[in-house]
Amino acid sequence: MTYYRSQDWWTSPYNVDHVRATAIPPRIQIHDATLRDGEQTPGVVFTPEEKVRIAQILDGLGVQRIEAGMPAVSEADAAAMKAIADLGLKSQIFSFARAMEKDILLAKECGAHGVVIEVPIGKPKLDYQFRWTWRDVAKRSADAVQAAKEAGLYAVLFPYDTTRAEWDDLENLLGTVLEQTRPDSVGVIDTVGCVLPAAMATLVRRVKNFTGLPVEVHSHNDLGLALANSLSAMEAGAEVIHTCINGLGERTGNTSLFEVFVALRTMYGIDFGADLSQLKSLAEEVASLSRVPIMGNAPVVGDHIFTRESGIGIEMLKEAPLAMFSLNPAFVGQEAKIVLGKKSGLNSIRVKLAELGVEATEEQEREILRQVKEYGVANKSTVSRDVFVSLVQEVLG
Repeated sequence: MTYYRSQDWWTSPYNVDHVRATAIPPRIQIHDATLRDGEQTPGVVFTPEEKVRIAQILDGLGVQRIEAGMPAVSEADAAAMKAIADLGLKSQIFSFARAMEKDILLAKECGAHGVVIEVPIGKPKLDYQFRWTWRDVAKRSADAVQAAKEAGLYAVLFPYDTTRAEWDDLENLLGTVLEQTRPDSVGVIDTVGCVLPAAMATLVRRVKNFTGLPVEVHSHNDLGLALANSLSAMEAGAEVIHTCINGLGERTGNTSLFEVFVALRTMYGIDFGADLSQLKSLAEEVASLSRVPIMGNAPVVGDHIFTRESGIGIEMLKEAPLAMFSLNPAFVGQEAKIVLGKKSGLNSIRVKLAELGVEATEEQEREILRQVKEYGVANKSTVSRDVFVSLVQEVLG
């Protein structure tokens, strides 16, 4: 088992023994919620045409399930879901719904294959937001799940804020629903991103053992743990990982689809067959549609993650990028870049001079380096190509 190493990546060999010891299900599915949870990012609005385009992107990448929205929100959302369902994609189309029969029937009318039925279970939600007990939730849940089953829809029971639920409340809710009907799967939802990865694994195992149902994990990134919690849940037996492109979503967002793709391929040997060299360009396309820019240091698709200012090992970037990075930049549609600034060394200057087709003595190279460092410190920045050309001209005359 050498899947941790290839010409495109080199991750830790210690992952292999760890992965062998986990309870990863034989088949993992991705459920992407960019068109619903992603659109809940403040200020983000996708037109119906943009939703269709994003659905096509997800289908082309091999995402098994697309949460195409919540048609009860508006007629436009319902029309967009119908348009996506009419595309005949390989991906199954899911709707997000309240625990209300009218939402379930509308999902069916819009062509959905399945429905994600949201109900509250977190203690703060029950006590302060709804003033409910688990009994109030159980009645609504059972009726909604039964309505979905009668409509021929795949029913996901989605008790949100699961990671802040009292276990007795969660157990009573699930047990009562199972006495009356049987959802196809149940979600474990870290709504405000506050659970440790090991605790997430424990909770997933408890829910699986108690219900005997497939488990889906939906993680938010409030404390930077969304990817770790999604992977930990999978290792504990969760069959479905919920994601959003570019980690879109409320507050700090959801588990990033592209991070999941790369993590599964390079650390678990799980391949969905997607062309990962498209990831950078697709990330930029969705960033343009959402008008939410990608952070420069964002994993996998950030502009700066394969960029080096430090001169150490600079000669390795082209001939042996895996000496410097865990991923070959081209693997995810990027390229290694050298920038000049305070941390640069002579090797960096020589590379940049070669790009210009300019020769210089070592003394001149050192003077150029001195001026590059001086500029970087004075301006608290890297040195642009135009500024570098000016410095070279000044030194070489």
